[in-house]
Amino acid sequence: MAVYLSDDPASKDRWVTVYPAYLNSRRTVCQGRRVPKAKAVDNPTVSEIRDICTSQNLSCELENNKFYPKESAKDVVCKGRVRIQLKNSDGTPVNADIPNRKALFCFLGEMIPKLKTRQTKTGQSDGNSSQQQAAASKKKKGKKAKGK
Repeated sequence: MAVYLSDDPASKDRWVTVYPAYLNSRRTVCQGRRVPKAKAVDNPTVSEIRDICTSQNLSCELENNKFYPKESAKDVVCKGRVRIQLKNSDGTPVNADIPNRKALFCFLGEMIPKLKTRQTKTGQSDGNSSQQQAAASKKKKGKKAKGK
């Protein structure tokens, strides 16, 4: 039995599918990254992708029970996908700034680091690293061996 996609660009089976692996900077192109490394994000989540889409008034649907097919280890971090409507029924883009899937991927890669949740995570980790460096500099050096 053959299953055909509908011709209507606004139907849910024609929406663009976005897996977090498409935007992950820790992955290679062979592992599924679809944006340039400069625009990729460190371990994006489906909730972050959804937040960006809803802020841009794009219709999206979160599917938590799905996995990226190339994913060997079934990580909880990489779990899920987001389906996003890019085109209306007449074929015009829903958002004029995002006309196609490549533009969507690049836009998501640029906007995810600007989320408040991302900014607080990086701010906390910077403080921890400076504390670790200060503790390492306080360690005493061992005695030097005397030469003959």
